[in-house]
Amino acid sequence: MSLPKCCSCPAVIPVLFGMMVPLLPVVLTAASVEAAELNLTGMGHYSEASAGPSSQNQVTSVAQFSDVRPTDWAYQALSNLVERYGCVAGYPNGSFKGGQAMTRYEAAALLNACLDRVTEVTDELKKLMAEFGKELAVIRGRVDGLEAKVGELEATQFSTTTKLDGMAVFVLGANAFGGSAHDLVRGARASEGGTSFNYDLELNFDTSFNGKDLLRTVLRSGNFADSAFGNGGLNELEVAFQQNCGTTADCGNVVAIDKLFYQFPIGSQWVATFGGRVGQEDMLAVSPSVYPDDTILDLFTYNGAPAAYNHNLGPGAGLWWKSNAWSVSANYVAALGDVGNPNLGGIGNANSQAAGTVQLAYARENWALAGLYSYVQQNTEIPGTTPFAAGDWASTGAGHLNAFALSGYWQPQVSGWFPSISAGWGYNAYDYGQAVPSGSLKDSQSWYVGLQWQKAFAEANSLGLALGQPVFATGLTGGQTPNDGNYAFELWYKIQATDHIAVTPAIFYLSRPAGQFTSSGQSFDNLGALVKTTFKF
Repeated sequence: MSLPKCCSCPAVIPVLFGMMVPLLPVVLTAASVEAAELNLTGMGHYSEASAGPSSQNQVTSVAQFSDVRPTDWAYQALSNLVERYGCVAGYPNGSFKGGQAMTRYEAAALLNACLDRVTEVTDELKKLMAEFGKELAVIRGRVDGLEAKVGELEATQFSTTTKLDGMAVFVLGANAFGGSAHDLVRGARASEGGTSFNYDLELNFDTSFNGKDLLRTVLRSGNFADSAFGNGGLNELEVAFQQNCGTTADCGNVVAIDKLFYQFPIGSQWVATFGGRVGQEDMLAVSPSVYPDDTILDLFTYNGAPAAYNHNLGPGAGLWWKSNAWSVSANYVAALGDVGNPNLGGIGNANSQAAGTVQLAYARENWALAGLYSYVQQNTEIPGTTPFAAGDWASTGAGHLNAFALSGYWQPQVSGWFPSISAGWGYNAYDYGQAVPSGSLKDSQSWYVGLQWQKAFAEANSLGLALGQPVFATGLTGGQTPNDGNYAFELWYKIQATDHIAVTPAIFYLSRPAGQFTSSGQSFDNLGALVKTTFKF
């Protein structure tokens, strides 16, 4: 006798009756019994079924019945009784005669034969349960313990709709400055030359009310503004040293609202977002970069185009559409949209410090390409620029910026010697709307290439390096030639010590951080090193 799988044994009796009911026609009623003659021959056939496969007419496959077809309405039920329980016999001529009326005696014989097989299975199951009694007791204890823990979590959770995760970052590091521009070197050493130990704390609350929407609240605190990696009052270094806390690097050691917005789907292809404090990047369907896995220089987080991907933050709204690999995104963010005085801010006026963005992207499983345009108002903060590119535009007090970006990435299907490659380029044209002095900023560019190796030297570790240029002047009004170039480089290795703790040593280099403010024939550079420890919870 072959033993059915034990996992089905506890439910075998109700299943058996469920499969037999379709085979018992309405002729089993009392009226049909009175009209039917006792068929002892049929009873014999069903009785023989209980004797096992050696019986004369017992079958082992429903295919042995000459008059049963897969299209018959009770085919599956009959197949289960024959092949799983072996308790149905046919007639001597190889037929089943499924359409023939059945007496109650025949039904009783069939039921008895099948119950005999169930009894055999039950006996075997009892033997197995006795043999593995200790293991079953351990499993039952673990299940009871898990149920108790789940009950405790449900009783003590702070919200049934909100998930909290957080990140705390410690950064210890310093800079070294050199070059023949002695005034710049002395000034940098005085304000940025000390070793500093700083932190960044981020708490994310994600709330969903129907399983498809998202209310995101981000609380943040940090103290990088006056550190070796903030602006420190030295304008030429804020280009690349905005570290972790973004452009609002110093929260005064007080936890503050960093972001607050609501996102929800419209149909199957549209997603809408709005909020009182939302970032441009929160409203883009595609981020065309897989670099970096661990942020070092903030410059390399803007997809090679810090003016276009400016991460403007404030009141705003956006909409994106996605279909297969294609997506289109559009959004508007006014950094001063929470100000009621139209002379100082507001939404939709010349003082909003707003950015309007449109992105077209094509993203597959391991590569993506995106083009983006941003209309950026005067005085809107542009991260990742040289001091000249940032200051000259702001000094005119009028106009806007047309910023274009082309960015993308490729990553291998399986991690190995080949790294992922992320790259981007940005071009910016300045429209002042009025006459400006000769030598004013006319256009600028930026670019970067980032390489990253997953599973570098260890399963959970990663290695990255990037090279690029922040936004630097490439054209001036009046036909003058700018000299604003500055190259940035970083190299880091992320060591995943545990599932929740990572340690990242890194070095970086800026070839000319003051850009055009470095006198002709002089040099000024910066070499820095840090150790970054990240705790995720």
